[in-house]
Order: sequence, then structure tokens, then C-alpha cells
Amino acid sequence: MTHTAEILCVGTELLLGEILNTNAQFLCQQLSALGVNVYYQTVVGDNPGRLARAVELARARADVIITTGGLGPTCDDLTKQTLARCFGKKLVRDAQSERRIRDYFASRLHSGGMPENNLQQAMLPEDCVILQNDWGTAPGCIFQAQGCHVIMLPGPPRECCPMFLERVAPYLRALSGQTILSRSLRVFGMGESAVEERLRRRMNAMENPTLAPYAKTGEVELRLTARAESPAAARALIAPAEEELRALLGDLIYGADVDSIEQVAVALLQDRGLTLGCAESCTGGLIAKRVTDLPGVSSVFKGGLVTYCDQAKESLLAVPRALLDRHGAVSREVALAMAQGARTALGCDLAVATTGVAGPDSDDRGNPVGLVYVALAWDGGSFCRQTQLGLGRDRVRVCAAHHAFDLLRRHLQGLPLELRPT
Repeated sequence: MTHTAEILCVGTELLLGEILNTNAQFLCQQLSALGVNVYYQTVVGDNPGRLARAVELARARADVIITTGGLGPTCDDLTKQTLARCFGKKLVRDAQSERRIRDYFASRLHSGGMPENNLQQAMLPEDCVILQNDWGTAPGCIFQAQGCHVIMLPGPPRECCPMFLERVAPYLRALSGQTILSRSLRVFGMGESAVEERLRRRMNAMENPTLAPYAKTGEVELRLTARAESPAAARALIAPAEEELRALLGDLIYGADVDSIEQVAVALLQDRGLTLGCAESCTGGLIAKRVTDLPGVSSVFKGGLVTYCDQAKESLLAVPRALLDRHGAVSREVALAMAQGARTALGCDLAVATTGVAGPDSDDRGNPVGLVYVALAWDGGSFCRQTQLGLGRDRVRVCAAHHAFDLLRRHLQGLPLELRPT
């Protein structure tokens, strides 16, 4: 059975923009992976009247209502009281929750003891399933009433997210009586609109599994989701659809169920026992950061040099001054010299380099914003890719780093280094 959820995020601080509503994003991603439809999400201030009206709307168009926030001990934490009243439930004190709250404060040696208003958090709707909070003091809960499954979660993301994963997701899986399995294919080298155009007819015809594209900065995620009576049966449904996508998109698909293109590139380095270094100009150290964000990279990453000015390129990477004067820092020739210089300076097997114009203005030679040269050097060879990455400093830098990792993974996999959309 397919379920439809509505998310109600409670908190005036969300409406004022004081806090970014990351809970809604997280819950939508998780519910989608579980095969639960989300058609509406609402942010409501700490006002019981407005919250009650939002609940009435949600009850009319969803059979799962998930709230975040308003479970704390202060006078404006009124989510439980309001939801209980809307669904005709009494609030009763749960002895086990009270003990956990008292133990929580006792274990942290609060000199002033536990404020009595914290016991408000132990008041829960009658006949509810209590969601134990191992990450804070406020328990969550689930109850069924008037054709709805009502799920209440605390607001702080450090509590809300793990509580959903550990407590709520199993409950929702059990509701469907089926296994819902997703597989994510990551695509680099073709924009979202081009991917969607190529796959539109196929996507519209698919029912089980379904296919959904998600645009990310510089790349596209394709998510295949299947429903079946078991994980094995769901995988069997996904396999031929994935095979068809790979036939259509070829080596533009850089990985399946991976977190990032750098994760793929670093794994290839580790498999082959090779080392990497980088020389960065316009990316300003972003490539090195993304590599070192991954655990266990010390065995393959030698280091990075941020050579933002010509003098640094000349002194640290041995880029000839004549080359800089003749072609300018933003050029194919300088990018290749930077990559080769990084290999020598860092003593690594492979090196990537970036030089370009991140903006907001063109450079002193008239090179346009978004023009970037990305180079790769290895023992016995080198290659440079010229790219035009559009506008926006952050976007240019992120996409330039993507290109560097794409060059690296293509070289290690024996694929063509130039992007040639299939």
C-alpha cells in the first residue's frame, strides 16, 4: 500500500529565518527512499491555533503526518498538546520517559538539578508508541487516529535525524508490507535537462521500478526505486533498468550508490596503489579539501599547492615565466605545466591542476568568467580539458573540481579523457 505523508515543521525561529530548515530536506529524502509520497510540507510558528489549522489541512490530504519541533519543556513547546487535542487524545505521564529524563540530568551533574518543567516532556498521548530519544531528552511518539498515522519528532536535527532513521523508518517500512529498494546512479558530463530529455520517454513509461532525476551542482543523480516482496526481488526489478541506463549514458555514469566523484577517484587510486597531488589556482584548495574529507586517504594523497598568483606558479611549480608571459595564467599551456610541476614538487604518480576565471569579472587578458583549464599529468603523459562552467564563483570552483576528479577516474579506468556525450 502506498502512503502519503505531510511534514509539519513547528517553530517561529524557522519562519523568521533564524534557523535553516534542514529537517524538512532530510525527511523528504528519507521518505522518498521509503516510497512514501510527500506532496506538502508546512512551517508553522509556535501558535496552537495556526498549528491546529495546519493539522486539519494535513489530515484531509495525507495518511501520515510527521511533525518536528515543539516537544521541549518551555511554554511555547505545544506540539503534543495541540496534536492530542486535534485527534481527541489525552496526555498521560509515561513513567519510563520520566525516569530517562531524570537520569539524563543526573548523569550530567547539573548543579541546579532538573527544572521541573522538563517533566512536561514525559507527557505523551495515550496509547501511543513512544520513540525513545537516545540523543536528547524529548521522546517522540507515534499514534493512530481517524485514519492517520501521527509521528512527532524533536526539532534539533541531531535528535530528529537519528530518531527517524532508528525509530520511524522501520515503522513506515512495516506499514507498506513490502520492500522498497533504491539504487542511485551518478552522472557527470551531461546537464539535467539533457539527461531528462534523453530519458523522458523511458521515465514516463516506468512504473516499477520508477526513475527520478535529481540535479546537483555540476552533476545529476538518477534514482531507481522498486517495490517488491523481498530485497532480492526488488534488485531483480532494478537490474535491467540500470543496464538500460548504462547503455544509454555510457561512461557518463561514474558510479552507483556512491557519495561523490572524488570517492570513486580515490578508491581507484587505492586499488592501484598510486599517489595523487594537486596544483590549484581558481579552485583555491577545494580539490585538496574534498580529497582529505574522505577517510583513509593519507596512503594516496601527497598534498596540494594553491598557487593563486603567477609568482607562486613560477616559484613553487616551476612554471616558466616565458610561458606565463606568452599565454597567460589561464591557458592550456600553463595548466599542463602546473600539473607536471606538481608531480615533480610532490613526488606523486599523478597530479591534477586547475587554472581559470571564477569571476565575478573577466581577467586582465579578457578571458570570460567560467573559462577553466583542468589538467592531468602522469608518468609519460599529460592532458588538458578546456571547460566553460558558467557564472558564479562557487559553481565554477565546484564544477572545476568535478572535472579534475573526472579526468582522474577516466585515466585510471582507461576511458577517453575528453568528454564525448553518448
